[in-house]
Amino acid sequence: MGLHLLTVCYLFGSVTFIVGLKMLASPASARKGNIIAAVGMAVAILATIFLYRNSETGLHLHNYAWIFGGLLIGGIVGTLSAKKVKMTSMPEMVSLFNGMGGACAALISLVEFNHLSKELKEGTLEISAVQPTVLIIVLGLIIGSISFAGSMVAWGKLNGRVKDFSFPGQNILNLAFLAIALGLGVYLIIDPAQTFILYGILALSLVYGVLFVMPIGGADMPVVISLLNSFTGVAAACGGFLYDNKVMLTGGILVGAAGTLLTVLMCKAMNRSLLNVLVGSFGGSNKTGAAGENTNQVAYKEISISDGAMVMNYATKVMIVPGYGLAVAQAQHICHELEKILEEKGVEVKYAIHPVAGRMPGHMNVLLAEADVSYDKLLEMETANDEFKTTDVVLILGANDVVNPAAKNDPASPIYGMPILEVEQAKTVIVNKRSMKPGYAGIENALFFQPKTAMLFGDAKKVLQQICAELKTI
Repeated sequence: MGLHLLTVCYLFGSVTFIVGLKMLASPASARKGNIIAAVGMAVAILATIFLYRNSETGLHLHNYAWIFGGLLIGGIVGTLSAKKVKMTSMPEMVSLFNGMGGACAALISLVEFNHLSKELKEGTLEISAVQPTVLIIVLGLIIGSISFAGSMVAWGKLNGRVKDFSFPGQNILNLAFLAIALGLGVYLIIDPAQTFILYGILALSLVYGVLFVMPIGGADMPVVISLLNSFTGVAAACGGFLYDNKVMLTGGILVGAAGTLLTVLMCKAMNRSLLNVLVGSFGGSNKTGAAGENTNQVAYKEISISDGAMVMNYATKVMIVPGYGLAVAQAQHICHELEKILEEKGVEVKYAIHPVAGRMPGHMNVLLAEADVSYDKLLEMETANDEFKTTDVVLILGANDVVNPAAKNDPASPIYGMPILEVEQAKTVIVNKRSMKPGYAGIENALFFQPKTAMLFGDAKKVLQQICAELKTI
């Protein structure tokens, strides 16, 4: 009876994962989707603790104090961390949590191999009987270790503690580490008695994970995060195979598949292949393309707070382009207030969202959703580009590379070919930045020097507060 009930609970958990993931496709239902999936996970965990029985020995789980102690500590730490994290630090938290998932998968492989090794030494198992299991263990160890090490480096890069690092021949060295790890894995599958090889694979995988992410520049971080997320999902699925746990297998496959699809979409949004992202490492240095070299000799023009407010006040349509500068300034709420003030004056306001704006996929959507901006006002890149032609004013808040025309007209630029928000089609472009420093990709933006562009320097939150105050007096 217990096993049948456990199967039902696992089926329930699997269905909630699928339904929850489907609901994440829409910002309006994403919060509810998260809750549904979380409920399914809770049911699956409790069912495993109380209903699981070993098919061979009939024994159930014990050491409940350790189990619930770990759940309690992890739950408290996770809850407090999630509540305290700022929206600007959300990408770091995603990388950190993703890395923890990879570490868990790697630890599962280590523990289960030690169990198998012990039984092999006792003679209770034949080598041929455990080779398929060892294959899953090796895959889980390699993928989980790479995900953990890579995610930790990504976390360090996103919070500024780790700098981009590369050296001549690094890609060849990386491939050599990976090839040796895979070769040792094959040898271990053939002869599982060589226990020490497992730890060699672990070390090589960790080193590869670090070297794999170190040279990749900040502009590519959204792709790296989604790719490592898919790695963690695949590693978790390996754990599901090891334990014959259907809900763990389903969850891992969903995360792996979703992460892979998201990675492909991110690459498409930058018009680059995944291989180019992984070995090209653009954004890691302070580069300037041909546009950067030419525009240094051209003067830009500034606009005052009062003039910027006046232009928007008499506009028919205003498009706001949010970027990482908006997140850094925590200006999403005052941005929403600006939207409401303009709408009260009869101005149509919409937001143009680039898929790789910010530090992770969907960063701007999450940020604006926190400020209760209507989902209907968030336009995807293709839709926004169609509307710029009829827009009077575009207000760019901290975005840089995603509006850089060099992506369209400068073959020498590292971002050439990347689809961008074509803001230059609007009548007037107002760019809010702290300074004229290049964006995250490290290249100059020719947009800032175009005749219809005006620069509005300062912290996004303070600037928007001043614009709102000015609009109220008009």
